[in-house]
Amino acid sequence: MSSLRPLIVAMLSATTFALAGSHALAQAAPQAQPATNDYLARVGTVTITAREYEQAANTAARQKFYHGQPPEAEINALMKDVADQMIDRILLIEAARQLDIPADDAAVARTIAGYEERYKDSPRWQQNRHTMIPAVKARLEEDSRLKALEARIRNIPEADDAAVHAYYESHPDKFTEPEKLRLAMILLAVAPSSPAESWEAADAEAERLHERLFEGEDFAEQARLVSADASASEGGDLGYLHRGMIPEGLQDTIDTMQAGALSAPTRVLQGVAIFKLLERKAAVHHPFDRVAERARDLLMRERRDAVWQDYRLSLRRKADIELNTRRYPALADGSAAVH
Repeated sequence: MSSLRPLIVAMLSATTFALAGSHALAQAAPQAQPATNDYLARVGTVTITAREYEQAANTAARQKFYHGQPPEAEINALMKDVADQMIDRILLIEAARQLDIPADDAAVARTIAGYEERYKDSPRWQQNRHTMIPAVKARLEEDSRLKALEARIRNIPEADDAAVHAYYESHPDKFTEPEKLRLAMILLAVAPSSPAESWEAADAEAERLHERLFEGEDFAEQARLVSADASASEGGDLGYLHRGMIPEGLQDTIDTMQAGALSAPTRVLQGVAIFKLLERKAAVHHPFDRVAERARDLLMRERRDAVWQDYRLSLRRKADIELNTRRYPALADGSAAVH
């Protein structure tokens, strides 16, 4: 469910560590019961400690956000997501145990051999490998069983042709190639930190250039002569772009242009630009015969995702889960772990 690389790195940089939500390790290395309020959740007989949870949340923040600092508005969502993942992991490990799903021992051995090779020159690895490898092996075996469990649950019958065609008809956006715009640009560069006078001078120069282009001067030739953009050697040709690749304000302008038309001088981050719409390719809705296999793949992916999500929710409904919302009140709002 998650990469072991951050775990290995953490193990190599600390003499003590905890594997967040690891049932196997909880059994192998039992810890003292947490203080009354010092936990995230109790899932059956397994307790997720506050320390495990907060370590996992910090790791998730470092992996997802620049400098590990999530925006204020996204903190609660991140905390809920981490809590749900840790609770799900415990439930799924127990489900795999009840179904007697074995680990892929050969794959686990290959992965450990890879770690041995990767960290062979690490003094800390060599010093602690006799204690680290059993922990890593236990985690890998858990991951292997979870992977096999998910594959088993997702293994559902293939959709018939009628269902695939119905999916195609009800999702036209998924089978429509969006409109493409081929643009060219001349950029008069201005450093973002330049004073207002520099920007005003570039505006004036762009207005004069725009007038000459409007009167018939060759756009590509002028791009080669004066543009500061990397596209200058191609006559300013930016190639084909589609909606979403073009800044919203500029897109609104281009939506009003016909092929061959020029935009007014426009301030962009790097300076003042003039755009030319070289070509507009209309959106294309592909016929069913051409995209039938893609429709089947998308439909089956959605069905498998739904089956997997239902299975996880069914485990939650049957489980005894106590979520510590006194310590983490934000988790009381909308978390699937709340009963």
